[in-house]
Amino acid sequence: QVQLVESGGGVVQAGDSLRLSCAASGRTFVFYSMAWFRRGPGKEREFVAGINWSDVTPYYTDSVKGRFTISRDNAKNTVDLQMNSLKPEDTAVYYCAVRKKNTVSSLAGEYDYWGQGTQVTVSL
Repeated sequence: QVQLVESGGGVVQAGDSLRLSCAASGRTFVFYSMAWFRRGPGKEREFVAGINWSDVTPYYTDSVKGRFTISRDNAKNTVDLQMNSLKPEDTAVYYCAVRKKNTVSSLAGEYDYWGQGTQVTVSL
C-alpha cells in the first residue's frame, strides 16, 4: 500500500523559511511525477509545484516562483519543498501527491496518491 508522509510544517512569521518533506513508500515510484498542493482557509486545493521523475524539471504556480523550490531524491523516494520569503497568503495545509505518469499536472484529479497534509501558518 502506497503511503505518503509529509513533515516540516509549522507556524512562522512573514519573511521566514520552511522546508517541507514528503516520504513515499509502498512501491517503486520510477517514472512517477510528484507534486505539492495546498488548500488555504476557505479556498480550493491548488497546485503549488511539481517535478518529473526523469529530467527533474520543476514547475511552479506563478505566486510561488522565485520563492519556493521543489526537489526530489529518486533513490530515497522523497520530495521536498523549500519555501522562502513566506507570506501570510501562503498559509494553508500542504499536501504531497504522486501521479502515475512522468508528466506534471496542475490538476489535483490527475494524481493517484495523497499524503495527509501538513499545516503551514504564516503570521504578520
